[in-house]
Amino acid sequence: MAGKSPSDDTKSTPDAPLSAITQLQEAGLGSMVGMGTAWLEAVSDMSAEVAHFIAERIKEDVKTQHEILHCKNVADLQSIQAEFIQTAVDQYQAETGKLVEMGTKAFAPKES
Repeated sequence: MAGKSPSDDTKSTPDAPLSAITQLQEAGLGSMVGMGTAWLEAVSDMSAEVAHFIAERIKEDVKTQHEILHCKNVADLQSIQAEFIQTAVDQYQAETGKLVEMGTKAFAPKES
């Protein structure tokens, strides 16, 4: 090992991650320092929205089950089922729109 020069050492230096970030910034990606916080906030907001949506859908499921248990004939059952499906479709469409809007806002460039 006496013939080994310091330049032959293949171990990474402690500042390698910082160097990589600097290279990305120089390549035009800009400052990435605040990206982590903004990303976490956006993901957290979207997760809360999804959790709220699921809770509302469960309430709707319970309400529908209650109506089915108390219906008197097949026509009422069909009406309850049709209303349930239509409500679900409407709610899923609205929620998809909300999540798309939230995602668009989260990743839109910030104006200075």
